[in-house]
Amino acid sequence: MRAVDLIRRKRDGGDLTAAEIEFLVRGIATGEVPDYQWAALTMAILWRGMSQAETAALVAAMLHSGTVIDLSDIPGPKVDKHSTGGVGDKTSLILAPIAAACGVTVPMVSGRGLGHTGGTLDKLESIPGFRIDLDLAAYRRIARECGLVLIGQTAEIAPADRVLYALRDATATVESIPLITASILSKKLAEGIDALVLDVKTGDGAFMSREEDARRLAESMAGIGRELGKPVQVVLTDMNAPLGRTVGNALEVRESIDCLRGGGPADLLEVSLELAAEMLLIGGVAADLAAARDRCRRAIADGSALERFRRVVAAQGGDPAVCDDPDGVLPRPRAVEPFRIDRPGFITRMLAWPVGQASMLLGAGRSRVDAPIDPAAGIVLHRQVGEHVAAGDVIAELHYDPRTADVRGALATFETAITVAAEPPPPRRLILDRL
Repeated sequence: MRAVDLIRRKRDGGDLTAAEIEFLVRGIATGEVPDYQWAALTMAILWRGMSQAETAALVAAMLHSGTVIDLSDIPGPKVDKHSTGGVGDKTSLILAPIAAACGVTVPMVSGRGLGHTGGTLDKLESIPGFRIDLDLAAYRRIARECGLVLIGQTAEIAPADRVLYALRDATATVESIPLITASILSKKLAEGIDALVLDVKTGDGAFMSREEDARRLAESMAGIGRELGKPVQVVLTDMNAPLGRTVGNALEVRESIDCLRGGGPADLLEVSLELAAEMLLIGGVAADLAAARDRCRRAIADGSALERFRRVVAAQGGDPAVCDDPDGVLPRPRAVEPFRIDRPGFITRMLAWPVGQASMLLGAGRSRVDAPIDPAAGIVLHRQVGEHVAAGDVIAELHYDPRTADVRGALATFETAITVAAEPPPPRRLILDRL
């Protein structure tokens, strides 16, 4: 079996067998298939696609390139949620403790932000002392003790994905649906979960901006996950505007805690509760979505969700006082710049992509995976889509460090996100579909 022959076949539109795909994935670790051949293969896959059988074989090969964790000794259902990424999307920090408080164990392996999208790990690391680099023994222990654990990808979990992810980024093949499916599912199915809820976003700030592409990705991941024996529920959500009122790591932690304390923006709470309810339903701890939603709301109202978050913060080395006094614990910006609107009317658009780009220019995001970030940087939105503004109103505050941020670039970029008109826009639909 030679890699060059398999690349040629895929280039010409042919299918690969499960054994051939396993050979190619194994070759990443052994060096038998060098990076440059996999780079050629990823481009062939981007252009020619993969059948469902090929994609399932790729997921399985990448999944078994490392350790598949067994959490069967922990009682109850193990369910995770994965989002395809957005702006202001801090739902993981809210729904994981809610689900844990309702009897679902949430073993969550998350990623870092890149470009205009935020990353759960960066948000968590804005809490002083919080460790995401835990070994598998600590991962198991904290999952058992707290009902949730929030870590980054370890060397043992789907190591083939680390290589392929970097190659996709370097070869302009990130958009390939089979490769996205394999990357996400290989990591998630290695966590030790019984079921998975997927939040596939579509709109201006989403990875898949066109709804038809988002649906194709959702159907691919749901179908392959079920084919490999894991129940998968997909929720299609809107990402045309930022979710919530903050964009930036410490700011988003503060807003997440506000939601867990019974406050927070209505849009963020709606999406978080829907995803948490789906986790309860697929985990078998609620009979239907209405009952699941009710249990999730009660977990916030009685304080048990916030208590779960407090416990996991302490267990992973963070300062649990963040749950009581976020402003006193989380990093604060060196400077704050107001953004004033120059005309009256209703905000009819606040496009997520330029808001995320502006936040990155302030230091809250990164253009390269290894670039540093400023945990205190970001944007606070005082107005959102549908709200009325007067000329001169401060509709946002930009938080930054003058020594490192491009605040002028951020202000100019943020301004392109905003459209004001005389009439209000139609109500925003956040939950677009369930698959």
